[in-house]
Amino acid sequence: MEPSSSSSGSMKVSPLDLMSTIFKAKMDPSNASSDLATEVATILLENREFVMILTTSIAVLIGCVVVLVWRRSSSQKPKQIDLPRPLIVKEPESEVDDGKKKITIFFGTQTGTAEGFAKALAEEAKALYDKATFKVVDLDDYAADDDEYEEKMKKESLAFFFLATYGDGEPTDNAARFYKWFTEGKERGEWLQNMKYGVFGLGNRQYEHFNKVAKVVDDILTEQGAKRLVPVGLGDDDQCIEDDFTAWRELVWPELDQLLRDEDDARTVSTPYCAAVLEYRVVFYDPADAPLEDKNWSNANGHTIYDAQHPCRSNVAVRKELHTPASDRSCTHLEFDIASTALSYETGDHVGVYCENLDEVVEEALRLLGLSPDTYFSVHTDKEDGTPLGGSSLPPPFPPCTLRTALARYADLLSSPKKSALLALAAHASDPTEADRLRHLASPAGKDEYAQWMVASQRSLLEVMAEFPSAKPPLGIFFAAVASRLQPRYYSISSSPRMAPSRIHVTCSLVYEKTPTGRIHKGVCSTWMKNSVPLEKSHDCSWAPIFVRQSNFKLPLDTKVPIIMIGPGTGLAPFRGFLQERLALKEAGAELGPSVLFFGCRNRKMDYIYEDELNNFVNSGALSELVVAFSREGSTKEYVQHKMMEKASDIWNMICQGGYLYVCGDAKGMARDVHRTLHTILQEQGSLDSSKAESMVKNLQMTGRYLRDVW
Repeated sequence: MEPSSSSSGSMKVSPLDLMSTIFKAKMDPSNASSDLATEVATILLENREFVMILTTSIAVLIGCVVVLVWRRSSSQKPKQIDLPRPLIVKEPESEVDDGKKKITIFFGTQTGTAEGFAKALAEEAKALYDKATFKVVDLDDYAADDDEYEEKMKKESLAFFFLATYGDGEPTDNAARFYKWFTEGKERGEWLQNMKYGVFGLGNRQYEHFNKVAKVVDDILTEQGAKRLVPVGLGDDDQCIEDDFTAWRELVWPELDQLLRDEDDARTVSTPYCAAVLEYRVVFYDPADAPLEDKNWSNANGHTIYDAQHPCRSNVAVRKELHTPASDRSCTHLEFDIASTALSYETGDHVGVYCENLDEVVEEALRLLGLSPDTYFSVHTDKEDGTPLGGSSLPPPFPPCTLRTALARYADLLSSPKKSALLALAAHASDPTEADRLRHLASPAGKDEYAQWMVASQRSLLEVMAEFPSAKPPLGIFFAAVASRLQPRYYSISSSPRMAPSRIHVTCSLVYEKTPTGRIHKGVCSTWMKNSVPLEKSHDCSWAPIFVRQSNFKLPLDTKVPIIMIGPGTGLAPFRGFLQERLALKEAGAELGPSVLFFGCRNRKMDYIYEDELNNFVNSGALSELVVAFSREGSTKEYVQHKMMEKASDIWNMICQGGYLYVCGDAKGMARDVHRTLHTILQEQGSLDSSKAESMVKNLQMTGRYLRDVW
């Protein structure tokens, strides 16, 4: 049966007829007339049921497509996307003239003290001089190359330099590039005539080259036209360097008053500046949500470059005692395994080792703080809304961890606290008498008492906290203002990559001594090394984050050049690496020049470390002569400098043949004695007066033929 017709009586058309009509218009535009439009309209009106079905089908089809796309996009579990952190890109600094005087404060730091002083000066200056802008700058970040150093430095009109000296009068790692450029550019003339400046040095008077870097930079600045505002500050870490900084800073303010204040803008003395106690923002977590903390130490293993900020996790492969049982002291030989890392080193380099405080030290700190060891927290240098906390001197935060881990890895608990730490403790002491006593020790009036009670007595932070038990600082203040950050320990590498490419060898004497207060001080790293478990004894071995610091303590490029090595005790360490290198070169066919090693120890039956190896170096030809001084065997003490005098003629001849002289060990005693002995040998053997002998010594140093690795 045919379907009944509509009321109009016209016949239904098929969808093909409709599509055919439309395509006619598409294919033949000449037919796209009003008649055709009328025809299409008529068909649509007469076939309402078909149109309804068609439109409904299209709607359903679109709906299906939408649902399909939505399901496909939601079928995968959405990844947690971290908000993108702003990419730090070094852009050219815009020279915006806002009418304010611009002051740059540079720092060269090894442990953070110079940086702290630079920031402290900037913070106080900002409070005193609102018409000036103060900027604190890391010398290594200041310029990418020598040309940029010169281009930017000549634009500085007012600058302050905080420069630490370490080792044998060397600049810190972050100031080394600047120092090399600045000291080698004396031919520039007086090109800094627009600069006014001040220099504060950080050093230790026990060392021969006390504050050398600061003194040298100060002299060159003056020579090259800059005007010195205040005498160079000579901070002495052997006493109280904070007092030295405070005294120097008080000389700075009158000079800045003249430069940065108008005549009607006198400095107000009624409201002295008071530095705020540094404090992190602390966030506490449920310990159940805590991640594995070991990852915090090894987070740098993905880096291709390792440094103090990005250390490399390394297992202890070998550990052995170098002293005999007859010795009442200890010296550890340790080997770090670097086979599965990208870490590498050169003969003569140093290795930096991060280690942890002893359990007994951490337990004492927990008791004094009165907090649970499992407290899980993180520290932050910004507010919850992301804006920086007041003050710019906060140390970089460490990863989230338990309180026990934070005290073990990040807090220096055994050094004497700074005066700023005493003020922070005073602010959180519930006993007014204790608070007053802490403030007195930190004040100018308590300077002598601080020097005696704190510095001379070598009181540790834990001893101070035990003395003032009512002082219970919150964690944000304890880690920011009370406890300094635990620093890496540096050791001269005692191996050569030619002989041990996958190992870094360390030779370390145990620090174990009684302080004036009766406390037994155990060296943080040396004790850890002595107690470490090597891989050869257990797969659950000890490990530490380490990195390599390059050194200029290198053998001559020409293997035929004579070398003189002087290294008693663990000062032998780099020379063991030198001799491994020479043996490998000799086995590879190189011709070696003459060499002599002056080694010293107390007794051949107690502390003659690496004795068999040294004899083997002589027998193999890597070492021409071994001279050993035993200080406790005879009736009189005999040291390496005495053996040097016995070989004075040989030393003179080797130096005259272009030889190199190397010294490694204690800077305060041995290195000074050796230096004086060298001066005497040159004077006597060369028939020189004292000034010419000293000039010859300086020439050896300047030409890189007299090198010292001292501590």
